[in-house]
Amino acid sequence: MPRRTATMLASTLILIALIMAGVLIKVPYSEMSPGPTVNTLGDVEGDPVLRITGHKTYKTSGNLNMTTVRVTGADYSMNLVEAVAGWLGHDSVVVPHDTLYPDGKTEEESTQENAEEFSQSQESAKVAALKELNIPVTSHVVVSSVVKDSPSQGKLHAGDIIKNVDGTAVEKPEDVAKLVTKHKPGQDVTFTVIPAKNAAAAEKAGKEPEGTEKITLTTVKADPDENRAIVGIQAGTDHTFPFDIDIKLADVGGPSAGLMFSLGILDKLTPGQLTGGKFIAGTGTINDDGEVGPIGGITMKLVGARNAGARYFLTPDDNCAAAAADTPDGLTLIRVKNIDDARKSLDKLRTGDTAGLPSCSAG
Repeated sequence: MPRRTATMLASTLILIALIMAGVLIKVPYSEMSPGPTVNTLGDVEGDPVLRITGHKTYKTSGNLNMTTVRVTGADYSMNLVEAVAGWLGHDSVVVPHDTLYPDGKTEEESTQENAEEFSQSQESAKVAALKELNIPVTSHVVVSSVVKDSPSQGKLHAGDIIKNVDGTAVEKPEDVAKLVTKHKPGQDVTFTVIPAKNAAAAEKAGKEPEGTEKITLTTVKADPDENRAIVGIQAGTDHTFPFDIDIKLADVGGPSAGLMFSLGILDKLTPGQLTGGKFIAGTGTINDDGEVGPIGGITMKLVGARNAGARYFLTPDDNCAAAAADTPDGLTLIRVKNIDDARKSLDKLRTGDTAGLPSCSAG
């Protein structure tokens, strides 16, 4: 066999062996890639993403697309070849597995957590939009969940409205823990609550809930090695809206669609067309006060938005630097700190005042 042929054959065999080894070698990484985008003003499988009943709505046009990131599952083991391809590619990002699934979190646990965050983001999106329009929303601090075999089991129930703890009024969920931890383990703490059944009946009748009860609980240690007192509940916030706002979107999790849901609600509840017919996408968490927070996977969301046809992207202020460093061609970033920022920027887009848009910089 000629030397040159033998050398080529040996090189080919080595290359094949390396590729096979790369396929067999598993690495502790996961991949993030652009996920689908959904127009919050549109329909999914024939049903509107946002359905508002009990209040006048207005015709909308254009796009206010929420964006998503697709990730490999917790149980999927990426091989070396896939990792290298991901590192070299532009439309995906390879990150340590623990970044997406910390502390050995299973895919089922991650899915459940994402579903809870998504549900909470919907509630905050509704509250923020209505507050922006000066439409009153009634809020209550409630028992979100009760820990099994805790002092609260059988005495407090999910949905109970917490009025005060030891006579001190409760205004925010975090107030409950602060008041309980003023006690030492073994001491009594008294909750004044409106039972969940009273609250549900009042909401159905469109009235303020009434009928308080006093519940005395004996605190216990949060941990055998920690002298912090607890009663075994998770406090949260429940809102009563003056009309129905239904957000219907399956197979999506996490809190990052909050901003776009809020803007979609605003558009449907106000005359005129917020987008001016333009294709706008975006991302960002939102709280009850309309403040926009950062999200993960910003570069993947930019790619997904541009691939879907977006020309403008509403970008949380804290994500601006990363987004500006790797912006797809043809996509204009708009910096957003709160829902009012976003609304004013959309007004500028609609009137053609693009020079006045707040931009993102890589510095």
